[in-house]
This record gives sequence, C-alpha cells and structure tokens, in this order.
Amino acid sequence: MPKMKTNKSVSSRFKVTGKGKLLRQRPGRRHKLIKKSSKRKSQLSKQALVHEGQQKMYARLMGVG
Repeated sequence: MPKMKTNKSVSSRFKVTGKGKLLRQRPGRRHKLIKKSSKRKSQLSKQALVHEGQQKMYARLMGVG
C-alpha cells in the first residue's frame, strides 16, 4: 500500500497544535472592514479550533495521525 499524499490545499489552511488538534482562520476578515468594529476585527484575526466533527477528516487529508 503506497503512502497517502498530503492534500496541499488542506495543509495550507490548517495548522497542527502540539496535541494534534487543528487550528483554522476565522472567516470575515478579507473585505468590508470599515463597517466592522475594531473589537470584532481583532477577534476575527485570532485562530480557532476546527470542529470535532470535521477534525478527523481534515487530519486524515493532512496525513496527521
């Protein structure tokens, strides 16, 4: 059985933590920033954890245990 290739589009969007969880960027930080408050923009810039239901699928695509 050959090794599974890493899905590069997934690996560029997610980052693996030390415990094996995946971090993602929050949506809504690209455009139309004038109407958003500074607090909201600051909170959107922080990374969030991937939902548990999708964690297994993305980890497998990235080749993470």
